[in-house]
Amino acid sequence: MSLDSYVHLGRSGLVVSPFCLGAMNFGEDTGTGCSVEESERILQTYLDRGGNFIDTANFYTNTHSEKIVGDFLAATPGLRDRMVLATKFFVNLHPGDPNGGGAGRKAILHQVDDSLRRLGTDYLDLYYLHNYDRHTPVEETLRTLDDLVGAGKIRYVGFSDTPAWFTAKAQTIAEFRGWAPVAGLQMEYSLLERTIEGELLPLAEDAGMAMLPWSPLKSGFLSGKYTRDGAAADTRRGAAFGVGPMEEQFRVIDVVVGIAKELGVSPAAVALAWVQGRPGITSTLIGPRRVEHLTENLAALDLQLSAEQVAALDEVSAPRLNFPAELNRGMAPMLRYAGATVNGQEHGVYPPLLQNATRY
Repeated sequence: MSLDSYVHLGRSGLVVSPFCLGAMNFGEDTGTGCSVEESERILQTYLDRGGNFIDTANFYTNTHSEKIVGDFLAATPGLRDRMVLATKFFVNLHPGDPNGGGAGRKAILHQVDDSLRRLGTDYLDLYYLHNYDRHTPVEETLRTLDDLVGAGKIRYVGFSDTPAWFTAKAQTIAEFRGWAPVAGLQMEYSLLERTIEGELLPLAEDAGMAMLPWSPLKSGFLSGKYTRDGAAADTRRGAAFGVGPMEEQFRVIDVVVGIAKELGVSPAAVALAWVQGRPGITSTLIGPRRVEHLTENLAALDLQLSAEQVAALDEVSAPRLNFPAELNRGMAPMLRYAGATVNGQEHGVYPPLLQNATRY
């Protein structure tokens, strides 16, 4: 696989790279990112490898991320139209202004114009709602986004970090009204955070939405930086202050590191290959702060995990899902009604739980 092994964004006609370049770390304004020069080197390396999908948000590095991406694209004539550019709205960047953020019509129209100006473009390929607005009717948000699609300011609608119930409700309303549907979901997903498998991943697959995982390395926990005898030796203190992994996370990290040693690759490559190989995953976000990080992450494109390695990772990272996911998994055998043909298979007896039941 390579970055130009393009995939469709869900059921849409938009085609993107299997790894999306996240620009959250572009700019040093918040003290954790990288310089403009390093950001541009990362962007150029990603493009040179065939990548076409860049993701940012209006508030990343105090809006500087959008400006860095926009300036880079503007420096090469015609480059913008060859790239798939995504950004997000929701966070209020204007303290004291109650309409400075959120998902109301006034707020959205203001935020999209500001993002377009910083990015130096007149349209966005994918525009994400960055969280759900508890105080704005979803119909208002969806109608405004549909108007933006009609006006040519955005091409596709995405949701990020929204609950499954809200996402399903929004998609149903959009389809019923004939408005632009939700084309993609951006959610946290990694070997250390698999709970979207309960509701959000099945929803995305059923509704034809692309699933685009963020933090596939769990804030660096799966990058190889943290080992039992390495930088995060004081795991109890690290976990308490959000600095290092906890013991249960180290059980997963140990397996990732072991497989990485077997294959002669980095733990990051193993973790990313696992995520991108999961059912229902479209394009995984990577957010490097240095070119070396990007190169290390892209090694996952060449990595083919064996069935045994995938099974080991699946088992050690198996999540405890919210009700009714586990119940429904256990109830699946009850579909085997006596003497019935289901999906072309004959089933002769009820499962033991139903044999003596009077109703089901």
